[in-house]
This record gives sequence, C-alpha cells and structure tokens, in this order.
Amino acid sequence: MYWLIGERAGRTVVGTWNWLWGIPVDAGGKVAVAVAEESLQSMQEGVQRLAEAVALQDASYQKAKKTHEAKLKELEVLNRQVATAQKLGNDLAARQTMAKVIQIEQVLPSLESMIRQAEQAVNQSKAKLNRERVKIESYKSDMQNMKDLAEVNEALAIIASVNNEFDIGSAKSQFDAAKNAVENRNLRTNALAALSENPIAVVNAEIEQITLEDEVTRRLQQIENSDLQQSN
Repeated sequence: MYWLIGERAGRTVVGTWNWLWGIPVDAGGKVAVAVAEESLQSMQEGVQRLAEAVALQDASYQKAKKTHEAKLKELEVLNRQVATAQKLGNDLAARQTMAKVIQIEQVLPSLESMIRQAEQAVNQSKAKLNRERVKIESYKSDMQNMKDLAEVNEALAIIASVNNEFDIGSAKSQFDAAKNAVENRNLRTNALAALSENPIAVVNAEIEQITLEDEVTRRLQQIENSDLQQSN
C-alpha cells in the first residue's frame, strides 16, 4: 500500500482503517499525527465549503432584499401616480394604476416573510461558520501540540532504546553471578580436598619430607668434608 499511494497516505489509510475497527492509532506515534493532519485538512475543506455556501446564501438574501426595497419604491411611485391621475380626472389611468398597487400590496407580505426567513437562515449560517472557524483554530493549536508531543515521544523512545542498548546493569549482574559461582566452587573444592586428606598420611608425609631434607643436608656436608680433607 505504501508503495502504491505513498508513505504518508498509506499511514493515514491504515490509521483510519484501524480507527474504524477500534484498533488504537499507533499509540500516539507518527500514524496518529498523520491521521490528525488529514482529519484537520478535511475539516478545513468542510469549513471552506460552508463559507462558500454561506456566501451564496447571503448573496441570494441580499438580492431578495433589494427586490423587496424596489417593490416598496415602486409602490410609492404608483401611489403618487394614482393621486396625480385622480387630480387630472383621468379615472381609467387611476384605476389601472391602483390595480397595480393592490397587486404589489398582495405580494409584499409573502415577500417580507421570505426575506425575514432568509435573513434568519443567513444569520444562523454565519454564526455556525464562525463557530466552526473557532473550532478549526483550536484544532490547529491542538495539531501543533500533538506534533510537539509526538516528537517528544519519539525522542523519549530513542533515549529509552539507547539506554537499554548500552545498559551494563544486566551484564554486571551476570558478571557478579559468575564471580560468586567461581568463588563458591573454589571454596567447595578446598573443603572437599581438606575433608578427603588422611591426617595420619599427612603427618607421615611431613616426617618423610623432614627425613629427606636431613639426609640431603648430611650428604652435602659429607661431600664438603671430603673435599676439605683432600685439599689438606
């Protein structure tokens, strides 16, 4: 997957898939950050589309409002025309113009109601857009904090791995254990050797050693005396 769509997109897809299946997103690692970035981008795009929709809605409202204002002005003009026609004694023109006034007056209530509804909808949409923009700014701040935290987590993980790699505590413990084993073996060996010795044999061996040394001394002395006699 990474080879097909790229590492970042691959991490995001895998992270999103894990999230859908209830699997934790990388325990706060790079995948979680990538998923959060993609989610933030999607939210920003959603807010942008909302802003465009609100702008279109507001433009339609402004157009309807101008139409209403134009109808009000037209009504004023028609009323003046009716009054002028009556003054001039032009009954036909007055009646025709009055008919137009009545038609406009019949349309105005519905038009005003639609404009009020449109205004209310636009205000609600603008308020929602502002709330979403505030949320986005908050999410941006959270995103930066998340990146910083992820970097700290990665640094701590590296530190922990280095400490574990160069930790001589376990090696020291093994050395001490080996040393104790050797010392204990030596003590046991000496103890066994001491217990295996026959005291009488030891004494006899010592006597034999003393006798041998005396004999060696006697013979060396004898040779020395013989040499002295020959020299005289």
